[in-house]
Amino acid sequence: MNFSEHLRQLAAPIWEAQLRHPFVQALGNGTLPLKKFRYYILQDARYLEELAKVFAAGAEKAEDAETTLRFAQLVHETIVVERSLHESYGAQWKLTAQDMRSTPLAPTNYAYCRHMRSVAQSGTLGEITVVALPCAWVYCEVGQHLLRKGPPPPSHPFHEWLQLYGSPEFADVAAWMRRLVNRCAISAGKAEKSRMEEAFIMSSRYEWMFWEMAWREERWPV
Repeated sequence: MNFSEHLRQLAAPIWEAQLRHPFVQALGNGTLPLKKFRYYILQDARYLEELAKVFAAGAEKAEDAETTLRFAQLVHETIVVERSLHESYGAQWKLTAQDMRSTPLAPTNYAYCRHMRSVAQSGTLGEITVVALPCAWVYCEVGQHLLRKGPPPPSHPFHEWLQLYGSPEFADVAAWMRRLVNRCAISAGKAEKSRMEEAFIMSSRYEWMFWEMAWREERWPV
């Protein structure tokens, strides 16, 4: 068992709970209330800003040109490809890109972003990669799970979302990140591996909490 498989095994109960979450199930079958989807898209657009910075930190910590270039590509894809999907939804709601960027971070999103930022600022290349891995890997698994019976019809209200995150191209991102995590783990000491496990589990928990946040349309209590 390689290190990423070990991490996946540690997080199995959390990941299995995600596939059962009512937000995910309603997203897949098209019954998710549009106001909850809109809430999710606006929060996710803010999250992507932080994710791009994590990938940029990975490019800075990389020790070879190929890894630097791949992280730089992920920064570009996060900003251009994923954000374009979010902004296309925003346009349907008559929201500008600036409107979306001015959306206040919900409590869970704020905490998740600060968790990633903390690791990105002080972590090793392995820790930086592993803190962002659940985002890519979870969405890949969720997308493939929701498309297990075939592609959604054009009439599906969340057709574009499902097509992006269930695509082979998105799966390639998660696969590359897993390979890098496995490579970093080979030379990592016991303490670093422990930090990598902790970062992965914490991000996995926040991924579940992100669905829950959107389902409840979480707000700051005061």
